Amino acid sequence: AGRAGVAGEPVPYSVRTDDTLTTLLLALTILTFIAYSNIRGFFTRQVKNFFRPPLDGTTTVRYTLTEVRFQGFIVFLTSVLFATLYYFYALHYIGDTYILDSQYYLIAIFCAIFLLYLVLKVWLYSFVNWVFFDGKRNGQWIRSLSFLISLEGLLAYPAILMGPYLNVPIQNVEIYFAIDLILVKLMTFYKCYVIFFRQNVVGLQIILYLCALEIVPLLALWEVLYITANSLKINF
Repeated sequence: AGRAGVAGEPVPYSVRTDDTLTTLLLALTILTFIAYSNIRGFFTRQVKNFFRPPLDGTTTVRYTLTEVRFQGFIVFLTSVLFATLYYFYALHYIGDTYILDSQYYLIAIFCAIFLLYLVLKVWLYSFVNWVFFDGKRNGQWIRSLSFLISLEGLLAYPAILMGPYLNVPIQNVEIYFAIDLILVKLMTFYKCYVIFFRQNVVGLQIILYLCALEIVPLLALWEVLYITANSLKINF
């Protein structure tokens, strides 16, 4: 009949051994390459003209329907990348057990929060700029903002691979992501200046503009993510 055994110690969860999550990241990589290949022209134009002040007499470049669709798809991919990155952060700093039936539901919740944040951010910029600026400059800003969101997601992708798969210390990953975030925010500050405030330089006005539309929403996003993760965590 044999003797009764003793329950062994369960193997701790590891992202590296999570086949489903690894498959998701591989699929995201493939989809990212496909999306960027379809908006290569848009991306090239934005890189070429980013640091060049727009001329008032030039005509606005029209974008194809395919480019517009894939820009929206890139925003969605950026939300998934950020959600995955924050999922790793939550596992390390908040907790690795949650009340959800599957850990992947947590990534889906984070993705919905990031997607809502990006959509509201674009809408808020569009509404404020529609009130104070003309349509041509608004169009230039929305295209630049789409480029910056895409760039932010692209630069964040290496941070997802560093910690779980390359054994890079979490502190180094945080430093890399902070540099990525600061760089994109500085580029946002510059592009906002050359489009809206280059002719009428008002230092306090542009600082208030960016604090209200960039810094405050970013802090609110971080608080919402933290509260959400803590609310779903199992406390022993």
